[in-house]
Amino acid sequence: MAGVYKDLKVLDLTWGIAGPMATMLLADNGARVTKIEPPGGDPFRNQLGYHVWQRGKKSAILDLKNADDRKDFLALAQVADVLVESYAPGTTARLGIDYATLSKLNPRLIYCSITGYGRDNAHAQRPAYDALVQARTGLMFEQRGWPEGALNHMNGLPDPYPDLEIPQDWVQGAPRPGPLFVASHWPSLGAFFNASLGIAAALRAREITGRGQWVETSLLQGALAGAAGVWQRAEKPDAPGFDTWILNSKSPKGHFQAKDGKWLHNWVPNPRFILQAAAGDTLNATPDLTVQNDPDRFGTGPEEILVMSHYQPLLAEAVAKFPVNDWVDAAATAEMTMQPVRSIEESLADPAFLEDGCVTEMIDPQLGPIRAVGNAFNMSLTQGKPGHAPVAPGANTAEVKAEAAKIMAEAKAATAATNAGRKLKAPLEGITVLDLGLAIAGPFGTQLLSDLGATVIKINGLFDLFWHRVHIAYMANRGKKSITLNLKDPRAMKILLDLVAKADVVQHNMRYDAAERLKIDYESLKKINPKLIYCHTRGFERGARASLPGNDQTGACLSGIQFEDGGMGRPGDHGEVGRPLWSFTSFGDTGNGFLSAVAICNAIYHRDRTGEGQFVDTSIINAALLNTSYAVATPDGQGFDRPRIGGDQVGYSAGHRIYPCKDGRWLCFVLVEQAHWDELFAVLRAPRLTVDEHFATFEARRKNDKQLASFIAGRLQTQTAEEWFKEFDAAGVPCEIVDEEFSRRLHDDPEFQKRRWVVSYPHPVVGKLDQIGLLVDLSDTPGVIQGRPLLVGEHTKEILAGMGYSEDQMKTMEEQFAIGFVGMPRMPPRPAATQATAPKPGMASLLEKEAKK
Repeated sequence: MAGVYKDLKVLDLTWGIAGPMATMLLADNGARVTKIEPPGGDPFRNQLGYHVWQRGKKSAILDLKNADDRKDFLALAQVADVLVESYAPGTTARLGIDYATLSKLNPRLIYCSITGYGRDNAHAQRPAYDALVQARTGLMFEQRGWPEGALNHMNGLPDPYPDLEIPQDWVQGAPRPGPLFVASHWPSLGAFFNASLGIAAALRAREITGRGQWVETSLLQGALAGAAGVWQRAEKPDAPGFDTWILNSKSPKGHFQAKDGKWLHNWVPNPRFILQAAAGDTLNATPDLTVQNDPDRFGTGPEEILVMSHYQPLLAEAVAKFPVNDWVDAAATAEMTMQPVRSIEESLADPAFLEDGCVTEMIDPQLGPIRAVGNAFNMSLTQGKPGHAPVAPGANTAEVKAEAAKIMAEAKAATAATNAGRKLKAPLEGITVLDLGLAIAGPFGTQLLSDLGATVIKINGLFDLFWHRVHIAYMANRGKKSITLNLKDPRAMKILLDLVAKADVVQHNMRYDAAERLKIDYESLKKINPKLIYCHTRGFERGARASLPGNDQTGACLSGIQFEDGGMGRPGDHGEVGRPLWSFTSFGDTGNGFLSAVAICNAIYHRDRTGEGQFVDTSIINAALLNTSYAVATPDGQGFDRPRIGGDQVGYSAGHRIYPCKDGRWLCFVLVEQAHWDELFAVLRAPRLTVDEHFATFEARRKNDKQLASFIAGRLQTQTAEEWFKEFDAAGVPCEIVDEEFSRRLHDDPEFQKRRWVVSYPHPVVGKLDQIGLLVDLSDTPGVIQGRPLLVGEHTKEILAGMGYSEDQMKTMEEQFAIGFVGMPRMPPRPAATQATAPKPGMASLLEKEAKK
């Protein structure tokens, strides 16, 4: 079995994180990737992540300012399928290797640019290091969230419960006000996911059109992808059921410390399970959880923060009675979403991950045997696999130059685009997708497919309107048609199977055994439609955990994200060790969605060439392991020296962190070169430090990091952030103010509106709705925004009429609860499993009691 991209040639001109990860994914899926490095090699090769991201690639050193080397490069570009570059805007034009130039040599070339902020906008020339992008966009404030919650913050509305004081021990983040510097490189990771999807979509489009195109994304768009859930703005944020406590900085997040001192995460916290399970001297794994109208289950409304404040100390006391492993075992029995908070190294040593293939083991020439992230997704007919360990810079230069010489000698050129290809308005135009997904992880992936032009039909259940009214659901369900079906009714099941017969893709993230019981598993459906592409996504790896309920939070626990982002790896400046942190801008659910969309595009690409459908799958764990792929470990879980943040969550080192200024605002620095330090010391009126033996060199600064950070912090207290920024920026010091207002200006930026990076539409429930828009730009087959977030069942009549059903047939089925129309005016008796979202008996009195405190 060969990877889906086995015949493709890729030129990799990237560095940093996003580009190397994107080209790694291409190499893992069979592409022949050649990394083109400058003289002296890629300056970012000192990153531990390069031992992962550069696997499976050749390396050639070419000086693109040298005429002979540039000629060799242009020869390689003539026969390449994909080129990925991460130069600053304008640099490739100066080098003569820009898209306009290379597309004339090779009309089939897919040229992917990953920049900091895109081109031709007010941010385009800003320094594009990950932490600086997080600062400039204010993403660092979203790690903690806002006391008024995401929706109120975006609308400039106050905290609805200003008098509610929550102890710091109950909530996330370092015990100080202000932004949080986390370990995860969210903008770069978002750009990686964006670029990977854009390339996959462009390759599929090329199969139809015969033409390549320019694919563009940026760390800014990566930040937008991460913040898609929190950066929504609605005209009527008080619409019934719309707001929620989940993204509020004052709400506990289900983290508890067990008897053995280790942490676990129960999301959403289930008081009935925890309190009943811990009631005795031994842990009860099977408490009675069948109670209907359960007053101990948290709902979604913002008032639930009052209820959580009542339960938090009770739950913490109960969890502390037993060790973590006992709780995890009990939760598995009771089918509760609860997992331990582990380090990255512990995660990579997990034998279940290795057996699944989401973790791989290889012999690194420098580090020896190591474990790292493995396959990002699985494809039943075109399975990829991680490539060989990274080679030394320039290891293949002679071979690559010989290949270029051969191309020039044979006057070989890429096959020109012909008129035989038909035009596409969008990469997935003509593709029909059936979305049976739940929550975010499944539906976000199909929303991405909709944005690429697919027709997505959302198969909703009779009770879905309770979830779909919450603003978090809005981030994953735009541009879709909704039909409401009760799949326990044979008539509704027939409708679904008739849709399957004409669909191209079925995607869902329900537990696979549930799909088998309904007979909508892959083996059943491919009998109806042999060319069907079927995508299933999970919470965990394949194996014992596969049947457990999983989500973004549990994936972040098991993979090490929460451990690292909380600064649990080392003490901070004042000695404190951090606690787990679940980021509001993470790529667990949404990363899983991205991977499913990439895998589906790959499967469509394969089917266009062969006529074969196939089964593809991925998981939240796969995405989470990609998010932590900046680290590797030995097979027994030992780590290697790498930067770590501390419990104060201010950064990695004196030159890569945030500092408060005189006015309480924060500055972020990423000092990479010696010249950056020289200019920093000059601006701080301390030029003598450039020659001081304690601070003049990299090694000296590393040895005296705390003293250096203390000095910088003290000097910065003498002026405002704006005053310091003007001086540092003029001197060329990579620096940004951590901007707490960026998100509230975002939707009114005319340049972002023009590029559809942000979009607006009228919504019948919440009025004018502003959302994050297109995350990747394609020059020939651009993405499309096909409409606002759906209302459950609003297209039921339209879809059924198109299938030949009469008004009378539809009315009868609706009256008998086989199907549903928009609004669901009548409801059958609700099963116990859905009671959590209903109004709760006893809740009003509890709220009144809490409000009086």
